Amino acid sequence: MTIFDMLKQGNITSILGMCAIFGLMVILLYFIGKGVEAKTADAERAKAAPAVAKAADTSAVTAAISAAVNEYRKK
Repeated sequence: MTIFDMLKQGNITSILGMCAIFGLMVILLYFIGKGVEAKTADAERAKAAPAVAKAADTSAVTAAISAAVNEYRKK
């Protein structure tokens, strides 16, 4: 095997290795992007859901506090 053949084989191996790493990076970035999208969607749902639930719970809490104040004033 001549020096030219060895250099050629080394270059091919280097290019294949770089392509493999680049492909893995693309796949990794794709899944990271999907994870960020899912986390953002969960955060948006979490922000929207308690606002509706708090409105329903607030009226019950207000009624309970009012009843407690009325009982305290009767004493």
